Amino acid sequence: MVSRTPTKPPPPPGLLLPRTGTGSPAKPTPSPSPVATRRRRVLRGPGAAAKQRRGSPPVGFKSLAASFDSSFRGCRRRLLKLFARLAVLGSPSKRRAAAAGFHRLRSSSWTPPPPPSSSPPAPKPNQVAAVPLPLPPPEEPGKRTLFLDLDETLIHSQTDPPLPPARYGFAVRPVIGGQAITFYVAKRPGVDAFLAAAARAFELVVFTAGLPEYASLVLDRLDPAGELFSHRLYRGACRDPGDGRLVKDLAATGRELHRAVIVDDNPNAYSLQPENAVPVAPFIDDANDQELERVMGILAIVAELDDTREAIKHYKDLVEAS
Repeated sequence: MVSRTPTKPPPPPGLLLPRTGTGSPAKPTPSPSPVATRRRRVLRGPGAAAKQRRGSPPVGFKSLAASFDSSFRGCRRRLLKLFARLAVLGSPSKRRAAAAGFHRLRSSSWTPPPPPSSSPPAPKPNQVAAVPLPLPPPEEPGKRTLFLDLDETLIHSQTDPPLPPARYGFAVRPVIGGQAITFYVAKRPGVDAFLAAAARAFELVVFTAGLPEYASLVLDRLDPAGELFSHRLYRGACRDPGDGRLVKDLAATGRELHRAVIVDDNPNAYSLQPENAVPVAPFIDDANDQELERVMGILAIVAELDDTREAIKHYKDLVEAS
C-alpha cells in the first residue's frame, strides 16, 4: 500500500546535516548569493582574500600588539633602573657613598639655625681657653706688635725621656688626653733678658702651635708675674691649609701688617707674611747660642721705623749680600 504522507527528498550525496541536541537535523546555512559575494570582493580589494589566506593578522590585532610592545619596553626600562639602584645599595662601600651623598645634599640645602646666644662654657680643669681672633686693641697704640714662637725659638722641651736630660731649666706636667706627661724644658740662653727688653719696645704676643695645656704652663714659668705677654695664641689660632702645616696668619689677628713682626724658626709658620718675619735658627741644646742677641739688635731698628717690613727687608738684603 502506498503512503500518502509527503516525504522530504534525501540530501544530495556528500552533504551530511548535523543534528541538534533534540535529535532533529539543523537547518543548513544558506549560501550567499553571487551578487553579495561579488560586492564584498569589490569593497575589500582584490588582495584581501589572499592576505587573509596567508595568515596575516587583522588590523585590530596589530594595534593591540604594538601597544603591548610599547608597554613592555617602558616596563623594561623601569626594571633596569630599579636593578641598577639595588646594585648600588647592595655594595657596602656604595651604600656608604650613597649615604654620604645624601648627607651632602641635605647639608647644602638646609642651613641650621644660629645657636641661641649664651655665655661660653667655662673651661674644663687643666684646659686653657684660647684668645679669640682678632685680638683686642693694644693697650699702648704707639707700640709695634712682636709675635714670638715658643718651641725651638724661646725654649726646647723633651717628653718623658728614660732619664732626665743633663741640662734643663724646669719641668711641667700637663694632662693631655687624660694622661699626665712630663716635659723637661731648657730655656734658650739670654731668653729672660730678651723678653724683658722686647716687652719695653713691643706689644708681646706669643703665637705657638703647641697645645694650650702644655704651652700655658711653660709661659707661666717664663712670665710668672704676667707682665711680659699681652696675649697668648695657641694651636687653635693657627690655620690648617689641609696639607698638615700649621700657618700663623698675622692678618687675622687684627694688627696692621706694617706694624707687626714675627720671630719663628719654622718658615711654614709665616708663609703668608714672609716680609714680616725675622728668621731664627732652631734651638735644641747649645749653651753658647747667641741667636736672641742678634734678633734683639734687628728689633731695635725695626721699632724705630714706620713700616717694620722695610727694616726687615733691608736686613735680609744685607745677609744675602754678605
